[in-house]
Amino acid sequence: MSPPQHEDQAPEPTVLACLDRIEPQARGRALDVACGRGRHGLELARRGYHVVALDRSSEALARLESAARDAGLAVETRRADLEAPGATLGAGTYALVLVVNYLWRPLLPAIRSAVSPRGFLVYETFTRQQARLGKPTNPDFLLEPGELLRSFAGFEILDHWERLLAGPRARAHLFARRPA
Repeated sequence: MSPPQHEDQAPEPTVLACLDRIEPQARGRALDVACGRGRHGLELARRGYHVVALDRSSEALARLESAARDAGLAVETRRADLEAPGATLGAGTYALVLVVNYLWRPLLPAIRSAVSPRGFLVYETFTRQQARLGKPTNPDFLLEPGELLRSFAGFEILDHWERLLAGPRARAHLFARRPA
């Protein structure tokens, strides 16, 4: 789940560091899953990606559309219930799939499948330790130790960590590339 206190902030520095490592020729279609108001989708558009931003909140998507229009950026927004049974994201469709502050375990196979061959995945969200620090506290939305690595086994791991960040926030981070 996306905590509202993060939606209006700048993109996560850890996400920006990953984006900086992707060579320009590898850019193409990008998917921002559970985008909220689109702080990361806007950054992807600034970097030249064709962005598809998904969220269930019509209000958040309207704010993203307005912000994109004001910045002269093209972002395609789609209202989607990512937690509906059988939700799909398209197979091998995206050069980059980005997920921040969101976990719905039944969607993990669809996220995995959506990354194109040689495409990138950036996934960062809260771990079980977060429940002791503040919201979110529901274990359904908190990663177990090593869960991202297990969920994306077979991907080339470019960066991975699980640690406590300022805030305090207990986070897991994965930057990976799908094999050809």
